[in-house]
Amino acid sequence: MRILFLGDIVGRTGRDGVLSHLSALRAQLGLDLVVVNAENASHGFGLSPAIATTLLQSGVDVITLGNHAWDRRDLIGHIDGEPRIIRPLNYPPATPGQGSVVVALADGRKALVVNVMGRLFMDPLDDPFRCMNELLTKHRMGVTVHAIVVDIHAEATSEKWAFGHMLDGRVSLVVGTHTHTPTADHRILAAGTAFQTDAGMCGDYNSVIGMTKEPAVARFVRKMPGERLQPSEGEATICGIMVETDDATGLARRLAPLRQGGLLAQTMPDF
Repeated sequence: MRILFLGDIVGRTGRDGVLSHLSALRAQLGLDLVVVNAENASHGFGLSPAIATTLLQSGVDVITLGNHAWDRRDLIGHIDGEPRIIRPLNYPPATPGQGSVVVALADGRKALVVNVMGRLFMDPLDDPFRCMNELLTKHRMGVTVHAIVVDIHAEATSEKWAFGHMLDGRVSLVVGTHTHTPTADHRILAAGTAFQTDAGMCGDYNSVIGMTKEPAVARFVRKMPGERLQPSEGEATICGIMVETDDATGLARRLAPLRQGGLLAQTMPDF
């Protein structure tokens, strides 16, 4: 299975970048599954149902979220009716939506996509390690699904690394989101799980994590509240990771980062 995961979409620039590249990427790379984190897609904060629908209609298979999941209140009444939008698995049990979804491909293969949120320097949610272990009692690669993709939306690199090692050999891909900065540590772990600490963002990198520079810098310099942060509107770099898995085992055969457009060094998977 050929899977593309794209990091946090930030604002209109990030959305337009993804939408303009996605059709060509699906064809060029022969993609079977596309997962994107879109918790910042609506003007930098949250995800509106309308934008979610546009992404899903344009070739995205699953949308993951994070700590900005409920910044757009209208998503709360929408998420239960759209299983392809998943919020962190370790939210409280009564929270709207689901933390995972099984996607059936056109050829009958199935993939489990999971979203969890870290706890270091983040909201004090339930234990993502325990929640993930519990979920994996119901799903096994090569038995119930052909691949498992996990988005860990977290601040601390140590927590992401530990999560990846715990899941090594049990899932296809563990990829981090939230910091909006692509890391250079993409690799296949010892037991066959693909891993990257952070996929980066789909947005303008002439910014402060996707937001216009001046107000963001002023908050650090003055240590006072200022104007509301706004997404930067320069050309977006589309950042993500592609992995090819073995259908029999679900484990990764190869992986490569993807960066297209904007300011960052360009790279395209060549398999």
